[in-house]
Amino acid sequence: MKIGPQNNQPVPPAAGERKTTPAPAAVPPAAAGAEPSTQVALSPAAATLSGASTDATFDTAKVDRIAQAIRDGQFQVHPEAIADKLIANASELLGRKTS
Repeated sequence: MKIGPQNNQPVPPAAGERKTTPAPAAVPPAAAGAEPSTQVALSPAAATLSGASTDATFDTAKVDRIAQAIRDGQFQVHPEAIADKLIANASELLGRKTS
């Protein structure tokens, strides 16, 4: 095996081989005016997740406070609280009640 610069020139077809060209891209059915053949319905969990991105509230002051605490070395991570909230969110998405 040769290690070094590679030759990036195309390889000519072998004797007796036909040169093939890529087929033109197919037109999507929606662009051709055809009706869709598949109906899609979102589950309640997916609908909840897709609706979560529409919330435009963003607390810039809170982000600044956290960033400053990280820079100062004073930001503390509480893994138990994070784990509890992850479990509660997963249970909520799965439709189960947490106790």
